[in-house]
Amino acid sequence: MNLILGIQAFLFKNRRLNFIGYGLNRQFARIMIRNKGVRQANPLDELGRNWQKGFPAKKHVPITHMDENTVYGEIHTHCPLRGTGGVNACYKMMSYDREIVGQAGGEFIVLESQATLGVTVCKIAMRFKGQPTDGLVPAHKKID
Repeated sequence: MNLILGIQAFLFKNRRLNFIGYGLNRQFARIMIRNKGVRQANPLDELGRNWQKGFPAKKHVPITHMDENTVYGEIHTHCPLRGTGGVNACYKMMSYDREIVGQAGGEFIVLESQATLGVTVCKIAMRFKGQPTDGLVPAHKKID
């Protein structure tokens, strides 16, 4: 897993190589979607469970809480972008997560990124497609 994340970080930090990173993420996600049976989620909590199917262990991607419209979770896996300030590269790396959640009928938003100095856990949110994302500010839009 660390090797894959390291390769992704390299590809997404280098603009000219982003297309390779996106292609690999799409392929990895499609393999997981097919192998793990990711389907349209209903009710809302299935959105989070479908996202977790994309990872080797749920303990590294726990669902922390839910409200009437949103599933919240965290990513505990150590990211090679941790503390680098590479929040835009992080956004690109999360195309894998967005592909899986999209297959389940949702939208995936990184609220806090490990790429931000001092942050050790990514905080994420998921809502069904078409629902307003008011109040969910993506981490890559918080940078100056």
